[in-house]
Amino acid sequence: MTPLVIIFLVLMFLSGIGLIIFILMHSGKGTGISEMIASSMYSTQTGTSIIEKNLDRITIVCAIVFMVSLIVLMVIFPHGTITTQ
Repeated sequence: MTPLVIIFLVLMFLSGIGLIIFILMHSGKGTGISEMIASSMYSTQTGTSIIEKNLDRITIVCAIVFMVSLIVLMVIFPHGTITTQ
């Protein structure tokens, strides 16, 4: 394996672990879709705290890094071409 492949594998692994951790850190917003619709229609406080906004940003960055590394690895290794030497 080339160093580029190893870098993307490590990026994919770390961003996947980060996604799991940061998604689990989000607070629950309600019990379901009806709560989400009702809170958006009747809520006077639409802003979130700075911590939640930063947590959202970190989660989005982890998701983007995960998807980019996944796509790059899919292009580098088409179906059935991984060989170990």
